[in-house]
Amino acid sequence: MAAVKARPPAPSRPAAPAARRGPGELRLIGGRWKRRKLPVPDAPGLRPTPDRVRETLFNWLGQTLDGWRVLDAFAGSGALGFEAASRGAAEVRLLEQDPRLVRGLQASARLLDPSPGNPLRIEAADACAWMRTAAPASRELVLLDPPFHQGLDRAALALARPLLAPQGWIYLESERAWPDAELAALGLRLHRQLRAGAVHAHLLQAVEPGGPGPTLPA
Repeated sequence: MAAVKARPPAPSRPAAPAARRGPGELRLIGGRWKRRKLPVPDAPGLRPTPDRVRETLFNWLGQTLDGWRVLDAFAGSGALGFEAASRGAAEVRLLEQDPRLVRGLQASARLLDPSPGNPLRIEAADACAWMRTAAPASRELVLLDPPFHQGLDRAALALARPLLAPQGWIYLESERAWPDAELAALGLRLHRQLRAGAVHAHLLQAVEPGGPGPTLPA
C-alpha cells in the first residue's frame, strides 16, 4: 500500500484587527421626546441607566415632573437628566467633568430643543464641589449616578441632602444596596429599591424634608 503523504500546514492568516468600539445610542422612553434617539460618546466606565431602570424610576415618581427643578449631578450620557426634562421638568442642570461627555451633552441638548426656552443646562463641573456651594432646598429631584468603586456615594448623598426642597427626592445608583441605618445617619429614608444586574437603584427622601443636612468631614 502506498504511503499517504501528509498535507502541508495551511498558511496562517494575520489576526483581524480588534473592532473599534464606536459611540452608543440612548433612547428616551417617555414624555415629549419619547422614542427620540441620541448619540452617546465612547468613554471608559460610562454606564447609561438602562431603559427598564429609567422606566421604573419614573413610575415611582409618577411619570410627570411638571415644574420640578432637577439636578443630574454625575450626568455621563445624560440618560436620567434628559428623561426628566422630557417629562416636564422646568429646569434640569447636568454636571459632568469629562470634556468629551460635556460636548456630547451639549450637542444632545441642542438636538432635543434648540429654542431659548430649553430647560437643559449643561455645566462642566465636579459634582461634589458644585453641590457644596449650591443653594439649599432648591431641588425637587437630585439624580446621583457616581462612578462605581470610587467611594463617592456617601459624600454625594450628604451633599445632595440639603439641596432637597420639601418633599424632594434623591435617586441613587450604587454598586451596593444601602441599608436603612446608613441612610438614616445621613438624614434619609428608603422609599423604593431595585436591583438590575450590578446596579442597585434607590429612591430616597429626606427624613425631615427641607431641613439641614449632615455636616461633611473636612
